[in-house]
Order: sequence, then C-alpha cells, then structure tokens
Amino acid sequence: MKPLVVKIGGSTLGNRDTVLEDLVALQEQGVPLVVVHGGAQEVSSWLARLGMSTSFINGLRVTDAETLKVVTAILGGLVNKELVVAIQALKGKAIGISGSDGNLLRAKLKDFELGYTGEIVATDPTLLNILLQSGYMPVVAPISFGEVNGKLILLNINGDTAAGEIAAALAAQKLIFLTDVDGIYDSSGKVISRLNIDEANEMLKLGTASGGMFPKIEASIKALSAAPVARIINGKMSHALLNEMKNGIGGTSIVPK
Repeated sequence: MKPLVVKIGGSTLGNRDTVLEDLVALQEQGVPLVVVHGGAQEVSSWLARLGMSTSFINGLRVTDAETLKVVTAILGGLVNKELVVAIQALKGKAIGISGSDGNLLRAKLKDFELGYTGEIVATDPTLLNILLQSGYMPVVAPISFGEVNGKLILLNINGDTAAGEIAAALAAQKLIFLTDVDGIYDSSGKVISRLNIDEANEMLKLGTASGGMFPKIEASIKALSAAPVARIINGKMSHALLNEMKNGIGGTSIVPK
C-alpha cells in the first residue's frame, strides 16, 4: 500500500485531539502514514516573547539568522517532539525527524528577500521508507539543509512545500492538508470542490489564492507529479481524517485533469 501524506497545519495543532486519534487509528488499520507538521503560530509566539519581529511574503516567513535559530528550535524541537509523544500516548508508533535528517530535503536559498528560507531542490525518501517498512509513522518538521557560501547550513522551509515534495517522492496514495478552513474559496466565498492543475495554476497566476493557500496549491501541483489527488480539508472538524478516508466529502480536491 502506498503511503498517505498528511500535513497538519500550525493553525490546527492546538485542536488536534481527534487528528492524532485518527492517525493512530489509521496506523492500526495498516495504513502507512507520513505526517508533516507546521507550527508558524508557535514560532511567531516565541519570536514575540523574545522581542523579535517577523513578516511573511506569499505565506512564507522571512527568516534572518536569528529567526532561523528560533524556527529550528521550535519546529524541529518543541513542536515535533510534542507531537511524537502525543501520538505515542495514544499507542501509536512515531519517530520525529526533520527534513535535514537523512538527506531528506535538500534546498537552496529561495529568494534574497526571504533570507534563510529554502527552496527544495532534491528529496531523498530513503529514511522515510525505512521507517515506514519498520512500522513507524515519521513525523517531519519543515527544516531542510543546503549549501550557502560553500557551507552546508540549516534552512527554513514551508511545511506545505515539504509535504508536497515528500508526497511526490513517495508517490503517495493521497496528500491531505488539514487546515482551519473548509477548503479553497472562490471570489463569492463558496468552497471550490474541485480544481485541475490548469485551474490551480491559473489561481496562482491571477493571485486569487489567499496567502496561506498559495503554498498549499503549489505543493499540491508538485505532489500531483506522482500522486493522484491532493485534498484540502478542515482539520478542526471532529474525526476529519477518518471521515476523509471513508468518503472524501467536502473540502477541495486538486487533481491532474
């Protein structure tokens, strides 16, 4: 069975009780799972505590050298390990890693304006496959690595982008984004139930996708190079993930054609 890639958005992390229950239930059913998490709100909260300002461009955090340290500590440390422990408390089998482990996500600097924010250039799913074959659920923090001025360093990456690259590399059965909204909305505020790649690209071109949806749509398009569908659903609904696997009702589907 091909793995299921689930992206847990930072906005749903504080409302994750049934999400984690669903993940463990699916694992018990024999579904191979890779979880990619965000944590932008937690990072922003810690930056504020430390008196550090932050800003975003098209949903991507502008990351200077000091911000990178906080991002790495919070996403790769606190958020990642809290998720792993919470899954294990529900009798699930999980191992927390980041994109910098096992050469999983190699990146280059994306844009001068974004600072130490990476654009993924290579994905090596070997470590994920080893963990999946051993019965574990990899929980991946969106931290990558890349060469800058001849030196390998850590780089911040968007969690949605990481999920899309991982779904493509694993040829996942499905990529699911658990968000705090019901899907992608049209100009009248109605949820768009289905988009093909051409329609999704048009939304990006016209700038009609909101900041937070922009990287999700880009990631979905990337995932569709090998996966059959990407889904954007409201992860705050009770047992959203189990319901998605049963019937796939609601939300937005992005498909090749």
